[in-house]
Amino acid sequence: KSGKYRYFVYDLKNDKILQSAIVSHGSGSGGDGQLKFSNTENSYQSSLGKYEIKESYKGQFGKSYRLDGLDSTNSNARKRAIVLHSLGCVSDKESETPACLSLGCPMLSPKAFQETAKYIDSSSKTVILYAFY
Repeated sequence: KSGKYRYFVYDLKNDKILQSAIVSHGSGSGGDGQLKFSNTENSYQSSLGKYEIKESYKGQFGKSYRLDGLDSTNSNARKRAIVLHSLGCVSDKESETPACLSLGCPMLSPKAFQETAKYIDSSSKTVILYAFY
């Protein structure tokens, strides 16, 4: 369920979870029942697969990170403007209530995003975001 922790920052080297958080999914992907995924522009659906987290920028949601899809299921991420960003409607606490929806972007609470940004910004290596179902 989208109101549960579904986002994890994982340290592969030390085999441990560094962060757990709520993450939204695309409004076109549906509710907590029958989820749909797409790599098509204007579908507002989430795309599955591996993403390389790229450069940060300041946009309408404040600091955000561009994502490059590394699989055929998310290869249009940059063209679709699928980015990692925050929005205040995403909760920090687990709940039975579904998370608010994005236009296809993985979206975190401002607090969770700040924590994630510290990991991304301090990493000397490429950081991968892996969206799966």
